Order: sequence, then structure tokens, then C-alpha cells
Amino acid sequence: MRQKTVEWQVAGHCNYDCSYCIQKPSSRVGRPDESAVAGFLDFFERLPGRWEIKMTGGEPFAFKDFLNAIVPGLITRTPHTLSVLTNLSAPLPSLQRFATLTRGRVGIVSASLHLETVTAAEFADKAARFRDALDPGARFVVNSVLVPGRLDAVLAARDVLAARGLRLFPQLMKVGGGLATYADAERATLHELLGDQPGPERANVSPSYFGRRCWTGVDYFVLLQDGDAWSCRTARRHRAGYLGNALAGTFALQTDARVCPWAICPCTVPANRGMIEGVGTASALEAVPS
Repeated sequence: MRQKTVEWQVAGHCNYDCSYCIQKPSSRVGRPDESAVAGFLDFFERLPGRWEIKMTGGEPFAFKDFLNAIVPGLITRTPHTLSVLTNLSAPLPSLQRFATLTRGRVGIVSASLHLETVTAAEFADKAARFRDALDPGARFVVNSVLVPGRLDAVLAARDVLAARGLRLFPQLMKVGGGLATYADAERATLHELLGDQPGPERANVSPSYFGRRCWTGVDYFVLLQDGDAWSCRTARRHRAGYLGNALAGTFALQTDARVCPWAICPCTVPANRGMIEGVGTASALEAVPS
């Protein structure tokens, strides 16, 4: 069973500037205005069925309308499940307000640990307090990029997180259209972090699903802050799989699965939502993906 999912970039602006960010600096800017926010809420109210809306950025909590308009609007006007990807930089009261607003409706909270900006100990403390405020049915996972030359710090952070009952979801570092290169001396640490042949529910190793039937564009799509929608992240990078614009009224889903033509799947969300035939889990709410 596929879990209908949209990854929505609610705003481009990010309050971090990580050296390893896969997003170009030119894309980490901008916020929708009041009219656009209203248009997105109208769009999601009309979107048929029940979807998981995974809200990303930039940093969603760095946009004031996220908690003031977007989350309350989605809760009151739609039946959809809300998930979020955040760097956890927002003040704890703001995170707790999100927990209160989404009680009974939250799916997965993905908290990104950026060791260039925050220590593992302070992050783990805030993450644990946020997790404890969430609906008991919510899933909570901590993800972190495996930056070459810095793997020992991530390994140490994993132990700090585990002491607070938090699970680390490691991600191989992406560069351009591929993966970063790791030194031979780092192979043992990589194995310690990733394990043996990890599936998409355990780590993000950006595999290839070339030749497999994929339901992205049908039961999954990526929505940008300007309203443009694409069947998946890789399709967008190749300027393929355009679904129209949600704000302009030209959005339309594809009608059938297609065979994946791409050499890399940069995130685990489609696999963990059952979009790729023979890969991943039946339901996003039964797994702990990124």
C-alpha cells in the first residue's frame, strides 16, 4: 500500500549555511507572501484523498507564517497528516506549539543534526524534549550528513543521541548529481554508522532504482515555494516530470507509474512510502524514514 505524500518546500529561507548543503545558496532564500500562503491552503483543501504533507525548507520554523497560518490552516481545513523536516533551531516553545497544534495529526518529525552549528549534547536535549511533547503516535528520527573527514564526530554524536533514546538516521553526503568520495581510512567508520547494506528505513545511501516501476508523480510529488510541482527531486533536477503549478491552477498528477530512468534517488521518502515497486515499506507511519 502506498502512502500518498507531498514534500512541500514551505519556504526557501534557511537560517543555517552548512558547508555541505546540497541546495545552492540561491535556492535557500525567499518566503511565500500572504496571498501565496492562502493559495497553498486552498490547494491542499482541494487535494483529494488523505495525504502526508512533509513540510521542508529551507527551515520551516524560520518562516513566521509556518506556525501562525500554515499549520493551523492545514489542521482546520484538510484531513491530511503533517510531517516536518527541521534543523531544530527554533525555540523550544515554538516546537512545543507545533506539537500541540498537530496532536492527533502528526506523522513523522525529522530533526537534522548539523554539527557545524550545534553540539550533539544540546541538540539531543532539545530533540528529546520536543519528542516528548509530540503526540505519542508520532515518529521521531534524527538525521545527519556523513561529511568526509568528520565521521568520528557523527559516531560520537550517535552515542549521545542514543543515551536520550534518539535514533540516528545517517545520510551519505551528496555532491552535484552524485555522492561524495570517502577515504579508504574512513571505510570502517562508515560501516559502523551504516551497517551492512542498509535499506531506506535505516539510512540514506542514495541508491539507484533505475528500471523499477515508480509511482512518484502519481501518489507522490515535490511542491516548491513558488507553487511549481515535480514528480520527484531527481526529475526536477533534470527538468523532467513537471506537474504544473499549484497556485496557478495548472497542477495535474500523472495517471500511472513509470519506469525510473535515473541513476540516483537522493532521498528515502519515495522508497519508504511504497512508491518504488519492490522497495521500502507499506506505510510511512510504520517506518522511520528521513
